[in-house]
Amino acid sequence: MSIPALFIRRPVMTTLVMLGILLFGLIGYSLLPVSDLPDVDYPTINVSASLPGANPETMASAVATPLEKQFSTIAGVDNMSSVSAQGASQITIQFSLDRNIDAAAQDVQAAIAKAARQLPPNMPTPPTYNKVNPADAPVLYIAMSSPTLPLSTVDNYAENLLAQQISMVNGVAQVSVYGSQQYAVRIQVDPNKLAAYGLGIDQVEQAVEQGNVDQPTGILYGKHQAFTVEADGQLEDAAAFRPMIVAWRNGNPVRLKQLGNVLDSVQNDKVAAWYNTSERSTRAIILAIQRQPGANTVAVVDNIKKLLPQFREQVPAAVQLDILFDRSQSIRESVADVEHTLFLAVCLVVLVIFIFLRTLSATIIPSLALPMSIIGTFAVMSLLGYSLDNLSLMSLTLCVGFVVDDAIVMLENIVRHMENGEPPMEAALNGSKEIGFTIVSMTLSLSAVFIPVLFMSGLLGRLLHEFAVTIVCAVLVSGFVSLTLTPMMCSRFVHAERNRKHGRIYNLFERFFNGLRDAYDRALQVVLRHRLITLLASLVILIVTLVLFVVIPKGFFPSEDTGQIFAITEASQDISFDAMRQHQLAAMKVVRSDPNVEEFMSAIGAGGASSTLNQGRMFMHLKPRSERKLSADQVIQELRPKLAQVIGINVFLQNPPLIRVGGRLTKALYQYSLQDTDTKELFHWAPILTDKMGQLPGLQDVTSDLQIANPQVNVEIDRDKAAALGVTAEQIENALNYAYGEMQASTIYSDVAEYWVVFEVEPQFQLDPSALAQLYITSSMTSSNGTPNLVPLSAVARLTRSLGPASIAHVGQLPAVTVSFNLAPGVALGTAVAEI
Repeated sequence: MSIPALFIRRPVMTTLVMLGILLFGLIGYSLLPVSDLPDVDYPTINVSASLPGANPETMASAVATPLEKQFSTIAGVDNMSSVSAQGASQITIQFSLDRNIDAAAQDVQAAIAKAARQLPPNMPTPPTYNKVNPADAPVLYIAMSSPTLPLSTVDNYAENLLAQQISMVNGVAQVSVYGSQQYAVRIQVDPNKLAAYGLGIDQVEQAVEQGNVDQPTGILYGKHQAFTVEADGQLEDAAAFRPMIVAWRNGNPVRLKQLGNVLDSVQNDKVAAWYNTSERSTRAIILAIQRQPGANTVAVVDNIKKLLPQFREQVPAAVQLDILFDRSQSIRESVADVEHTLFLAVCLVVLVIFIFLRTLSATIIPSLALPMSIIGTFAVMSLLGYSLDNLSLMSLTLCVGFVVDDAIVMLENIVRHMENGEPPMEAALNGSKEIGFTIVSMTLSLSAVFIPVLFMSGLLGRLLHEFAVTIVCAVLVSGFVSLTLTPMMCSRFVHAERNRKHGRIYNLFERFFNGLRDAYDRALQVVLRHRLITLLASLVILIVTLVLFVVIPKGFFPSEDTGQIFAITEASQDISFDAMRQHQLAAMKVVRSDPNVEEFMSAIGAGGASSTLNQGRMFMHLKPRSERKLSADQVIQELRPKLAQVIGINVFLQNPPLIRVGGRLTKALYQYSLQDTDTKELFHWAPILTDKMGQLPGLQDVTSDLQIANPQVNVEIDRDKAAALGVTAEQIENALNYAYGEMQASTIYSDVAEYWVVFEVEPQFQLDPSALAQLYITSSMTSSNGTPNLVPLSAVARLTRSLGPASIAHVGQLPAVTVSFNLAPGVALGTAVAEI
């Protein structure tokens, strides 16, 4: 007995099998996660290392290079790049697609441990890593602000409450804080007052370090009781530090408040962030949540949103918590739009079937193959761990047209037997037996078309794998339905219509189809009579197709309007923080006036995602597409000339792509990297290439990450004089670090966090390089009264000015310069690459 015959003779079994497919398919659909694209993320790990006060060259050679050498020994490293700036290095490691990110993280941790002995011993903390691609756009922005509370208080809730709990959510890679204002005690000393009291800056720093301690003090064990010993060596705020005795002079104490200012301040006062709407602009703390590679965006955002009511209850009423941007919203809208398209496709196919068959029973039978095939595919997708995304739903939309072919072929052959006088049951058995092998061959041949896609490698293969498997599953399910449900229903619900009378509409369509058949018959006869011309025409069509394939513009992914625009601002390399803030505010004013922007964040300052002081960031959330006339790309083209009029700052706008192939976030979407072991040669040719690319008509926003014109003061130590005066090179560099490195002199421990005690000279002594001459170093030689001598820096060193790098980049362990660019409107990526 053939398969169709088995199901024809057992209608109850057929019904139960179909109900089973329907049930498991609906369960699978309810379990499918929602995403924009299949999981195509490269496993990426970002390593951060800090050495406060170190210049970019020191960070690149002493920190980044030893780590990169160890990371290069890890199996499966596909790409590695690093950026070293003042006091910080960021190393991004991308692994091959087949590497498990958790296993890769273990290898990275082991490599960091191996490199520990080669790193500078005075690093405050060992290098840390996060399973995150720093070039990926955050999935959620949360802005926290308050009209009454100080920003340090708001930051305390943001970093110690929200950020820590959000970091524990499954799928969250890291929570970046823009505009961090973490509380700190800031000690600012006056070099002139230090000299008047005969104190070196290193003596003051050591007194602060020794005067604020929190060490274990032991336990007293008595015969009947045990007592924990507690000492109050911990100071908690600026008021407690001010009366601290630093030294004694002439029998009188010299207190810290006599040497300068002791303030309740913030750990880094050279960063700032704003939350902006059309009605207001306010300083804020911005939390940017990034997901781990491979994590589902919608699930991550949903889990975070579940915590928001709890957060609102825990923070004071004066703290306002706003969701600036939700990446899952555009994903849901996109998937809903594709689902709507799928529904329309199903309706149109059913309508076409009805127009041609013109009977309700004959239309329903093949049409049932549609929902059964699609719903049954959902069950397979759930078992394989797939998601409801644009590509999987697009594959189902494409297969709507041909999953009914098998059922229609089966129906037509059974009806033919009925028209020849056979009863429905006999016609179903004979017709299904004749056409069964044909349906199997059609199903398998159509499935085989997508087998090569399953074996494609690389990012494109990973991207299309789910697409191909979904289509194959839908086709196989439709073939099974056509061999089981369709003949069974034909045997019960279809009857021959040879002698049945029809209405005018039916007869009108019948005449139209007969005319269409006759026209095709005549056209076929003409083609068969002129075979040579037909072959030549086919050859011409083939040649034209190949030519069009070569000349057609080529790209990877089309630009999509997800309602977001990202911008990087950049000023001159010698700009101060105050000047950068003024330029950033001017650019923010232009963005606020744009009617397409609903809200946006803005941030400046070195630290975190930004490596240099002369760069800032803006993230714009556009109004819903129905409320604006322009797309995201058109908004960028409209904003570009307006922002170009802001003097002193360049603004680079980009529409974030769906997939970030690289691990570096640059000022434009596309990049070229130049590498050379000879940095002079590299720095010579990089500007030339940048200028030449800027002249190409297909490119815009051409720029590079080369920053080698940062003004610097060189302290040239006269070692002979220093030795004669009892001063070492280490003391000189330590003194400079104490004065200008904003170093952490001590730590304040609280119940929930640690706060820095920042040590530096007063701001007026940081305005000009000539202020370095007023710095004094403690000598190992003493005066007649036993106090150490003070040696002015000008006596043991010469100050010169020069230019140096603000940041140093490596790609594959070699010095590199990355030239980035955007595409001009209407220009494809392939065209731009050909121009370059």
